[in-house]
Amino acid sequence: MLKLYIGNKNYSSWSMRPWVLMTQLGIPFDEVMVRFDSFGPESAFKATLAPITPVGNVPVLVDGDLAVWDTLAIVETLAESFPDQGVWPADRRQRARARSLCAEMHGGFGALRSACVMNIEASLPTAGALALRDQPGVRADLARIVSMWQELLAHHGGPMLFGAFSAVDAFYAPVVMRLRTYALPVPDDVRAYMDRVCATPGVKAWIDGALAEHDFVDFDEPYRVAP
Repeated sequence: MLKLYIGNKNYSSWSMRPWVLMTQLGIPFDEVMVRFDSFGPESAFKATLAPITPVGNVPVLVDGDLAVWDTLAIVETLAESFPDQGVWPADRRQRARARSLCAEMHGGFGALRSACVMNIEASLPTAGALALRDQPGVRADLARIVSMWQELLAHHGGPMLFGAFSAVDAFYAPVVMRLRTYALPVPDDVRAYMDRVCATPGVKAWIDGALAEHDFVDFDEPYRVAP
């Protein structure tokens, strides 16, 4: 049985991606949650991961004596191991496009990710409005996401970005969480897509798990002093 090591569901956007993908596509795995206590070298978090991965981060996919870290590497490993589960679109050209968009998410949107960190249980519309007002990078990231989603939804007809749920929807699911938490304005078609993402069983299960944690991690929320 595969094992997937993840962090707190409320905060860990990187963990969310493979967990949601595997859950939604019916790929069986055992979840191992490693709580964010701190990221210092002496932390329980780092001590737990040290025997498993040299980078000391989550997520990590473990298959027997093989450990795979980095979300893109995990997704490609899943695509090879479960070729009929729909990790990527079936069409070669669309598959290449999907990989490009996942890589864009993996390495981009730094302004949005920095200003609007994932916090599923919170409601932070004021912080979102200030970030949008004061940071051109946040405005540019939001505009790119909106235009990307609108183009894909129009081309493929929904309900997900490439028709059926795939790695692309899983990669952008944490963005959906951010847009909701910070109440960033989006057009109606994008809002409808976000609602569909949140209603998928895999994403809903992650959200429910995040809301059930009740675990306030102060260093992950420098903008708040209490839950």
